[in-house]
Order: sequence, then C-alpha cells, then structure tokens
Amino acid sequence: MVERDSSGLVELRRGVLVLAVLSRLQVPQYGYSLKQALAEGGMPVEEGTLYPLLRRLEAQGLLASEWDEDYAPPRRYYRLSREGKRAFAALSAAWRDQVRVMDGFLREETK
Repeated sequence: MVERDSSGLVELRRGVLVLAVLSRLQVPQYGYSLKQALAEGGMPVEEGTLYPLLRRLEAQGLLASEWDEDYAPPRRYYRLSREGKRAFAALSAAWRDQVRVMDGFLREETK
C-alpha cells in the first residue's frame, strides 16, 4: 500500500501544481484567495510553496501582478499574462493527453 506522503505522490502533486494555479487564475486573485480556491478544489497548498511559485511564474512571464492599496494590508493580485494564457492552454491539452494515456495503462492493469 502507498502512503499518502510517499515521494511518488509528492512528485505527482508538484507536477500538477502549476497547472492548478494557472487554472485558478482565470480571474485575478491575491495570494490568500488563491490558496483558498485551491484548497476548496481539493488541492491545499502551503504558503511557503505557493508564494515562491507565484514569483517564479511571474518571473517566467506567465503571470502579471499589481498591488491593490485599498486594503490594509495591501493585496497583490495575480492574473495570467498573454503568455500565461497560452501556457495554460498548452498545459491543459498536454494534461488531457496524459490522462488518456494513463487511463489506458491503468485499465490494462485491472485486466
């Protein structure tokens, strides 16, 4: 039996986190609202994982951000850039292809 915290599950989760984040940023969100949206969707993520990922995605040009000073403390809102929208579409298609492949493998295993 595989433990929930085995390295294989950690690696699988790490691999899909970028796609999950991009999917939730179809509408602009600040960090905490994004963290909540991911958790509500079944993918809780620690702040120590999420915020460095957001900075990395922004550095790669996939996200844009802006500060909203109307809140105390101010909130940094993230949104997909044009390149981020293209990356999301490409990753979504690749994900669906991989799901089809893996479904085939897993069906073979149950025979």
